[in-house]
Amino acid sequence: MAKDKKVTELETTARDWLAERGVTIDDMAELVHYLQSQYHDELSMEECRFNVNRVLKKREVQNAIITGIQMDRLAEKKMLEEPLQTTIEIDEGLYGIDEIIAFSIVNVYGSIGFTNYGYIDKQKPGILKKLNDKSSGQCHTFLDDIVGAIAAAASSRLAHSIAGDTDTEED
Repeated sequence: MAKDKKVTELETTARDWLAERGVTIDDMAELVHYLQSQYHDELSMEECRFNVNRVLKKREVQNAIITGIQMDRLAEKKMLEEPLQTTIEIDEGLYGIDEIIAFSIVNVYGSIGFTNYGYIDKQKPGILKKLNDKSSGQCHTFLDDIVGAIAAAASSRLAHSIAGDTDTEED
């Protein structure tokens, strides 16, 4: 019983931190819709939200969210040592650790997530464009990749469930 409480607390924290950084379930569902609507004629936003919410129930996703957001917050407060501070603050293109955290999310629903993630990371639609805007004063080096990865994983989950490969009650 205590284990379930910790998972629930972790999920709550991850969801709260996303919201505090200005990312909503609808923002991520819109990304899922962007990725999958051309393949599913009748794809509803409700179905997209459902899949985002299922991805957010995964502990490894929750851990990635809180780790990435914490790193972004520390960079904003200039609490990291150099050269890491500048690397994260400017979102150095060759850094790559932010993408590695995203890959841990993408991998939850198989290899199709990698192609979904790569595509959406290049396109940067919706909330991803906003998170990549450096003029806000906030650092989203990790968060933009995490949000893209959640959408990619939810898109993969959707594809698997339509193909009959996912038990929607258990994962």
